[in-house]
Amino acid sequence: MTPRMAWLFFALISVPVYAADYSVTLKPDNTKVHFTLGDVLHTVNGTFALKSGNILFDPESGKASGSVVVDVASGESGSEARDKRMRANVLESAKYPEATFAPSKIEGALAIPGTSSVKVYGVFTIHGAPHEVMMDTRVTTTSDKLNATVQCDIPYVSWGMKDPSNFLLKVNKTARLTIDVAAPLEKR
Repeated sequence: MTPRMAWLFFALISVPVYAADYSVTLKPDNTKVHFTLGDVLHTVNGTFALKSGNILFDPESGKASGSVVVDVASGESGSEARDKRMRANVLESAKYPEATFAPSKIEGALAIPGTSSVKVYGVFTIHGAPHEVMMDTRVTTTSDKLNATVQCDIPYVSWGMKDPSNFLLKVNKTARLTIDVAAPLEKR
């Protein structure tokens, strides 16, 4: 090996190694979207259908990107009449058929493999308006699988959606969103 080749070899191996990026593809069969809304009489639990999602992230830098798309018109709470009012009057799903989340960063140490509690920041767009949010996330990973529970409070009334309360029924002005994911983890 010539001195010049040796120098090039040592220069290349001394370059810092950057963390590999990972991706998670969300599909309706591996991702469940739930909501909880309390009122004075009881708590309403429901679901929304995921349309699609792909999250890219670097656990070392905390950078994240991608998109999660939820079908707003799919909202179900177990009461056809309540669901019809929710979709038509509160969510206005004919006008705003999707809600999206675009992550931008992960705060906290994300262990791969391992279990972590992190905060995921990004923009949640619903009812035609973007909102900065932070989602508490509990993640368990192996070398090829990610299981996560993501939770966030949605102050839907202050975000411009109609309050469904009336003189007989008073509901909370904030709904709890929970997303459960069990998806393949791919190293890019």
